[in-house]
Amino acid sequence: MGYLDMLHEANVFLKKQIKTVPDVAVILGTGLGSLSDYIENKTVIKYTDIPHFPKSTVPGHAGEFIIGNIYNKNIIAMNGRFHYYEGYSMEQVTFPVRVIKSLGVQKIIVTNASGGMNPDFKAGDLMFITDHINMMGDNPLIGKNYEEFGPRFPDMSNAYDKQFLNIGLNTAKELSIPVQKGVYVALTGPMYETPAELKMLRLIGADAVGMSTVPEVIVANHANMKVLGISCITDMAIPDNLKPLDHERVIATAEKAKNNFVSLVKGIIKNM
Repeated sequence: MGYLDMLHEANVFLKKQIKTVPDVAVILGTGLGSLSDYIENKTVIKYTDIPHFPKSTVPGHAGEFIIGNIYNKNIIAMNGRFHYYEGYSMEQVTFPVRVIKSLGVQKIIVTNASGGMNPDFKAGDLMFITDHINMMGDNPLIGKNYEEFGPRFPDMSNAYDKQFLNIGLNTAKELSIPVQKGVYVALTGPMYETPAELKMLRLIGADAVGMSTVPEVIVANHANMKVLGISCITDMAIPDNLKPLDHERVIATAEKAKNNFVSLVKGIIKNM
């Protein structure tokens, strides 16, 4: 079966569950699924029930779509994502974004857990992504271009929409939630970076490092979607003071930041 046929089947399945085109989509990163508890009138759809969807295999990723409302806005939330390091192709990793776009969604908030490399940051901070660096060695747009979604050579000069960024910053100010801004760099993982790698990434301009988000943002921009990116800084990746890290600690720190995260994202959705 061809890629567009698979997209069509997933679209048809979801349209049977969704009565109204969502106003905004949200991708919830590692340990950030708590926002789903605040979605009203919700319908939960397991990824395993959707035709051609991959299976989410990482702890902290529930593997489900949640459709409902926040502040009377129609929401479709991905409670968990897919990662390149799980063995999925870039097409599979970004398949849900294309399905979301096919439903008519034009706005997307992409979130993640990441390591903070900027010494002005601290664990538990929320960072608005102003730009990214793709160090994954691959790109979801390599191969056949699907003109149905976007051009062969998409522009990335406003990958993280500046208007949405201003809405985010103003919302944080209204709610008295301290936030950071910075450049996010994506590597494949699944291992955490060495001190030498962190020094290199900092030198090229990165403020935070993670293993996701960039492929989804590339595909969203290709499809002319407006993107807002938010990283939860779950650990400090400072090469000269690097402490051993495991996935459980990442999830635990994201859990501690959940109140500010939930309040901020809900406020942004209200103000969009």
